[in-house]
Amino acid sequence: MQTVFILLSLLLIAQLVYPFVTVLLAQVFGKERLNPNTSNPSNFSNSSNSPHFACIITAYRNAAIAKPLVESLLRQTYPNHTIYLVADECPDFDFGIEDERFVLLRPISPLRLKVKSIIHAVENFKRSHDFIAVFDADNLAHPNFLEEINRYANAGFRCIQGQRTAKNLDTTYAALDSMGEHYKNYIEREVPYRLGGSAVISGSGMATEANLYWAYLQSPEIEQGKNQWKKMLQEDKILQNFLLRRGEKIAYARNAVVFDEKVETGEAVETQRSRWLFSYFQNLPNSAGLLFRGLTRLNFNQFYFGWVTLALPMFIQVGLAGMLAVVGIFIVPIGSLALVAAISIFALNILWVLKLDEAPKPVWDAVWNVPKFVWRQMTSLLKMRDPNKHFKHTEHRKQVSVDDILNDKKE
Repeated sequence: MQTVFILLSLLLIAQLVYPFVTVLLAQVFGKERLNPNTSNPSNFSNSSNSPHFACIITAYRNAAIAKPLVESLLRQTYPNHTIYLVADECPDFDFGIEDERFVLLRPISPLRLKVKSIIHAVENFKRSHDFIAVFDADNLAHPNFLEEINRYANAGFRCIQGQRTAKNLDTTYAALDSMGEHYKNYIEREVPYRLGGSAVISGSGMATEANLYWAYLQSPEIEQGKNQWKKMLQEDKILQNFLLRRGEKIAYARNAVVFDEKVETGEAVETQRSRWLFSYFQNLPNSAGLLFRGLTRLNFNQFYFGWVTLALPMFIQVGLAGMLAVVGIFIVPIGSLALVAAISIFALNILWVLKLDEAPKPVWDAVWNVPKFVWRQMTSLLKMRDPNKHFKHTEHRKQVSVDDILNDKKE
């Protein structure tokens, strides 16, 4: 019994303390690395040529929500791009946009899967493109988004993840959702990238070299999921696993900002997190595989990425550590003390990360409501079901312009 307790405690302590250790290392030794240090860099590495971007937007049942995103992309300071909006099962909507850079695609048959919409866009390209950037319909792009992404493409990176941040902070749950994004942006993207590893992909606001992205779209995992008529596919996780296995590095472009709509109610938290948790547990074998591959091949990038994506969700880590600490009082008291210390370090590190990532005031004001968010996550774990059988689409309602957001930030 003592041996099992000690082993579980050591595993949890490692997961709770490692974020603090890596943040500390990044502060002391980390730096922005505009060099992928791979054997197969981007074709635009050290090139004076400017890549042409295909910006793909996937909309499902609501194309109108994407109009502010289209407008924000048309206003990019970087000129070489074409926008493809795939309106899947969307009612007719007049965008009122007359610009040759904007292409509206309406699939004849319902697609009902994000990756199918992406493939539909690629198959209907109006010209050849060098990079493919993917956006959700509720996103907004900062005017300098593509210009920042282009910096990393010219440095040789073949996949670049931008920084997703909240476009709405008007409810407690939206602020708490944003808090989680700030933490993950720093721990799973900023820190690994600065230490020489890869950033975790967010699912939108990222750009990948076109040939590499097409190879991913033709991979067995995508083909299998597409042909099984799934309602949800882990496109982001499949892509990052595909890239890491090929020895690629995923850059994190902190200044390539994409604004993302955050959930506003407790019910929306449960819907969203139940899908995320299902996706996390499905991806565990891939994360373990990358960890093992990196260990056996002495590949830091693969090992570190496997460890980061293998880590338990935060509320599960803290919950298990708390229960073990109580049990340990009767088995190994010193172990209980170590677990409590690890939980304390973990909690304080979250506050440090929020400061380092420059979280806005509404996020700090929401800190005292974290237990409400944790409770919703716990209930989402209990309600977790296969989304392919019990799929519930997340509705987006916040239709604001990028100017509205930028003006709010100035005030």
